[in-house]
Amino acid sequence: MANTYTLIQSVTVGSGGAASIEFGSIPQTYTDLMVVHSTRTNRANTGDWLLVSFNGSTASFTERDLYGTGSATGSSSATPRYMAEIVGGSATASVFGNGVVYIPNYTSSSYKSYSADAVGENNATASLQVLIAGLWSNTAAITSITITSGSASTLAQYSSASLYGIKNS
Repeated sequence: MANTYTLIQSVTVGSGGAASIEFGSIPQTYTDLMVVHSTRTNRANTGDWLLVSFNGSTASFTERDLYGTGSATGSSSATPRYMAEIVGGSATASVFGNGVVYIPNYTSSSYKSYSADAVGENNATASLQVLIAGLWSNTAAITSITITSGSASTLAQYSSASLYGIKNS
């Protein structure tokens, strides 16, 4: 059996930047969801991170992550809703962080798990890669997804994200 991937929506941030990327009115006809993103913020730092929320909720999230910096490794559970490590405005120009978030069984009446992997590149000796296992302890079907900067910075022009629906066929 093969999975069928269908693009639901794609968003690219315009010249003024954006506080968030939002996917609303998500059809309830797929098995799983996947968000693919290429993002950067205007934060005055080489790094930043992204947070995810479902159905407008920022509560009841837990996560565990494993990370590598190019010179060290570690793990943490300090930032609920964490979905990616990306680059900030002080990173090499025109470089973006990239990642994927996978959300299985998003319509079920069980708690919603998600997994993510991402890298924040800087065309330098160090970059940060992260693997994340997250849980939203809510039984509602996911009908919207919002992506924001963890530092409350603006998402930079040309940041983009695409939402895919996945059917097990």
